[in-house]
Order: sequence, then C-alpha cells, then structure tokens
Amino acid sequence: MTSISRRLVLWLAVPLTLLALGGALVHYFNSIAPGVITSDRRLRDAAADIIAHIKVVDDQLVLDSVPVDDSVKYAVRDAKGRLFAGDARLPTIPIASGGLNQAIGMAPINRGSVRTLTVRAFTPRGPVLVNVADAVKVNEAAARFGFMSTLLWDFVQLDLTLVLVWVGIQLGLRPVKRMRDEIADRSPLDLRPIAEASVPRELAPLAATLNRLFLLLRTSVQSQQQFIANTAHQLRTPITGMLAQLDLLTNEPAALPIHHRLLVLQEGMRQLTQTANQLLTLARADPAVNITTKNRSVNLKDIVAEVAARFYDRALQSQIDLGVETENVSVIADPTLLDDLLSNLVDNAIKYTPAGGRVTVRTGLFEGRPTLSVEDTGVGIPDTERQRVRQRFYRMPHSTGHGSGLGLAIVEEIARLYGAVMTIDTGPGGLGSEIRLQFR
Repeated sequence: MTSISRRLVLWLAVPLTLLALGGALVHYFNSIAPGVITSDRRLRDAAADIIAHIKVVDDQLVLDSVPVDDSVKYAVRDAKGRLFAGDARLPTIPIASGGLNQAIGMAPINRGSVRTLTVRAFTPRGPVLVNVADAVKVNEAAARFGFMSTLLWDFVQLDLTLVLVWVGIQLGLRPVKRMRDEIADRSPLDLRPIAEASVPRELAPLAATLNRLFLLLRTSVQSQQQFIANTAHQLRTPITGMLAQLDLLTNEPAALPIHHRLLVLQEGMRQLTQTANQLLTLARADPAVNITTKNRSVNLKDIVAEVAARFYDRALQSQIDLGVETENVSVIADPTLLDDLLSNLVDNAIKYTPAGGRVTVRTGLFEGRPTLSVEDTGVGIPDTERQRVRQRFYRMPHSTGHGSGLGLAIVEEIARLYGAVMTIDTGPGGLGSEIRLQFR
C-alpha cells in the first residue's frame, strides 16, 4: 500500500537533491574559473612579450632580455626543438593541426602540474615555439574543498528540509487520521453521519460521500427489517391457524379413521413452524440487518429464567432434569436475539438427551468475561463434527429427530454478531456436550 506522505517526500527529495548537486557544482566552477581566466590572460601576455623580444643576432635566434617576472616560467625553442632561452624542464604542449598556433593545458613539472601555454611564432629564421607556464598555481585543492563543504552543507539543509516537510505533512494529515480513527472506532452497527462542519474543506466531499453511503445502508437495512417482520407475520399467522384447526380436527370423532395421518400432518406443521422461526431468527442475526438495532444492557440471568420456564414442561415430559445455575452478568445485546440463541441451545440439548438425563444452563464469569453455557448428558458431539455442526442445514449422521440443522448455525451467527466466542467441548464426566459462549 502506497503512503501519500512517503510519495510526497520522494517527489520533493529527488528535485531538491539535483538542485543541491547543481548548486555545489556552480559554486565549484565559480571558485576556480576566475583563477583560470586570470592565469590564461597572464600566460598570453607573457608569451606576447617574449615573442616581441626574440631577435636574430649573427644569424642566431636570441632573447635579448627577460620580459617576464619570476611568476612565469618560460622556454623558447627553434623549429628543430633546440632550446635557446628559458627552462629546459618546461615541456611543450602539442599544437593540433588546423590553423591554430597555440595550445593550452596542464604540464607536469617539479612533481606537480602547472598551467602551460605553447605558442608558435614566426621569425626570419623560421618558426619558434614559446612555452610559458604560470608558477602561481590555481588553488584547485581549495576549490575542491569548497565544493565538498558546500555539497555537504547543502545535503544537511536538504535533510532538515525533508524532515520539516515530513512533519508538515503529518500535521496536515491529522484531520484525515482523525476521520479515519472516528470511523474505525465505530461498531458495525453505528451508521451515524459524520459531522461535515468538523472536517477541513478538502475532506468535506469525502465526508459527504460517506454520509450518503451511510444513509443508503440505513435505508436498505430498514427495508430488510421491515421485510423480515412482514414475512414473519405472513408465515406465522396462517401456520398458527392451520395448527389450531388440526388440533380441533384430531379431536373430532369423524376424523378417527384418518387420525394417524392427521398426527403426521400435525407434526409436519410443527416442524414447519420451527423451521420458519429458525430461518427468520437466522435472518435477524445477520450483521447487515442488525446495523440499526438498538442494543442495551441485558442480564443473562433474566434470559435464562425466561427460557428455562418456557422449556420446563417439555423437559418434564421427556423425563429430563432441566436445571439452572446463574449469576448476575450483563452483556450489551438485543434481548430477543439472546433469547433465540439460548432457546436453540436448550432445544438441542433436550432433543438429544435421553430420558433420565440432565441439562444445565449456567451464567457467570469465565476468564473475566461474561459467559453463558449449556451442558447435557446426551449423545455428545464428536471432535470431528464440532466444526461442521456450525454450518447451516448440517445434521450429524444417524441423528435422531427431525431437526433442520439450523440450531447451532443460529447460535454461531448471533455469537459472531456480538463478538462472542462459541466453543464445543465434552460434558462433565465425559458424557454429552458443553457449549460455552464467552462475550466481550
């Protein structure tokens, strides 16, 4: 993921580095160029003075006087390269062909290099080569030191500038980070609009776009909730009516010949009612539907009391000991969904526990977190099946009863909605199973 801060600093670092390098080079040439220009002018003047003093005496070339001071070394040679005046150690700079009569460059002398000018002059005795060298050296070492010191200081300034730019970018991006943190700290159920007045002008379009998205989500969720409520009403009302009519019909003497078939139909309708209720519960537990749900603090002890009272008669008919061991612990949730969660757990426990067994519902703190658990002495859930039973419509092989395989899927969905962790273990004494939910 590319960082805007790093990209901005990189875009600034490259041109600023080139500018620093270019500035140091300009400083270097500005330091050395005046000395070179002065030296070249002095060499040309000295060469012209020497040429002006070359004479022919007794058919020999001579330099009648020394027209230069000690700051200039010189050597004068005839066309055959014989020295007739000056310092023999001073070498000649080769003159390229093409009509030029002078050449300038660096020549080695006395374990050093001096700037040297070679000029071809013409006399009655033929051409001569005049070499002049500037004994006052151009201080290139000082110029190089100045170049390096300037370059070092420029890069120090560049580093400081980039640090200040980085700090400025971080300070400038604080409103973006505040908006990010504000949205990140919200729960998935919080779709309140962002206060556009509290964000900078540059972020106002982003805040407005997010607010429109939140509004669309709230509208969509409300429509889905309304659909679920309508569906629940439309399903439950006719099914309840049909069950009531079947109950009356099974008690009619005229229905005795088909009494067995009516009982099968009645059981099927009850199964349909349970499946419809579970599907609606599963839909309500969807996080997308619960975005606008108003959760509140719920005492798990109260939920356990209501569910246990509702299943007491059924447990008694099945000869199962249904007990509760509760402590006052609270969680933030929708009490209706918690009721559905515990109802599915107790329903499964009673369904798969044989007569004479025991089902116990507990609440309390486990590892410092609110916990709800249901344990039974039934057939249990093998280790290999404990992940698969969480899936929708999955039933273990050779399962008894006519369940739809949605019970634990509903429990898992509701637990995930509230950040609870569901674990499935073997019950006490190695019998049955224990399903525990630890809330945040």
